[in-house]
Amino acid sequence: MKTLHVELGARSYPIYIGAGLLDKPELLTQHIKSKQVAIVTNETIAPLYLDKLVSNLAHFSVETVILPDGEQFKTLEYVGKVFDKLLANKFSRNSTLIALGGGVIGDMGGFAAACYQRGIAFIQIPTTLLAQVDSSVGGKTGVNHPLGKNMIGAFYQPQVVIADADVLDTLDDRQLSAGLAEVIKYGLIRDLEFFEWLEHNIEALLARDKRALAFAIERSCANKAEVVEQDEMETGLRATLNLGHTFGHAIETGMGYGEYLHGEAIAIGTCQAADLSKRKGWLDDDDVERIIRVFKKARLPVTPPADLDVERFIDLMAVDKKNVDGQIRLILLAQIGEATLPVNVPRELLELTLKSYGRA
Repeated sequence: MKTLHVELGARSYPIYIGAGLLDKPELLTQHIKSKQVAIVTNETIAPLYLDKLVSNLAHFSVETVILPDGEQFKTLEYVGKVFDKLLANKFSRNSTLIALGGGVIGDMGGFAAACYQRGIAFIQIPTTLLAQVDSSVGGKTGVNHPLGKNMIGAFYQPQVVIADADVLDTLDDRQLSAGLAEVIKYGLIRDLEFFEWLEHNIEALLARDKRALAFAIERSCANKAEVVEQDEMETGLRATLNLGHTFGHAIETGMGYGEYLHGEAIAIGTCQAADLSKRKGWLDDDDVERIIRVFKKARLPVTPPADLDVERFIDLMAVDKKNVDGQIRLILLAQIGEATLPVNVPRELLELTLKSYGRA
């Protein structure tokens, strides 16, 4: 087992990474301070891991909330079902909420914990690669709205993140590839050596090689932790973690939540950001092709949906947390391994990318 730490003063917490961690109850129970525990999970994960988790909490008073599985259910309505359970069972302010699932469950569970009685303890047990390397770390929680993804939420740090590599054995191939989009992102924005390693090891990750997966998870979490420690509330550096996300969120919102997995949309968006970086004069054709190639190796889509025309795309991109005074601001690449802070992009350049990249 590897242990990383997110150093945030009083809000610091460990990230445990390794195999068989769900079989080590002490990793979990040492972070629970009262008898009342609520587990939030979904219909896919519950049959696989809920019983094991409940058995690890035999000395606690445990309630469970099982939500439908899918990005389309990441709404205030379904967070309300978590509040219903907490209130019906008279959960107090010193109780603990555990999110057992992928990024959707982690975001919803964290948001519920942040809101209930203005904040109760929260633990992340991520069960997808994407959640283990990205969304479970850093304290971003929230829900979607029909007009914009993740526009309702809070920064709320967990007590601990427990990333058990064994749960990836039950992850389907599409979800595994989706997680690799965020892994590749870390190499592109700040870790050239890691990007070069990925270029040669994507096949091993797709084959679920345990050693390769453990290395990729640890390296990704270390990168995420370093950024969050420097900029917890995303006033500067942390925004670089959103490379490709303004494009990608537009795809998710425009096509309907759940049509594209988050990682699939981010892969396309990152390729669009690379194209735009080239138009700004920062990348060359070889750089862009190199980026596209690694996403293709990861079995991820790299071209935007034909159903989204340029005007619709721009309208959707205008609903983004990085925008200021109506100006679309994007994270781009100064070079492979170095992202820019949010930059204003001339509309004509953005339109060129939206009209040209991946369009027949």
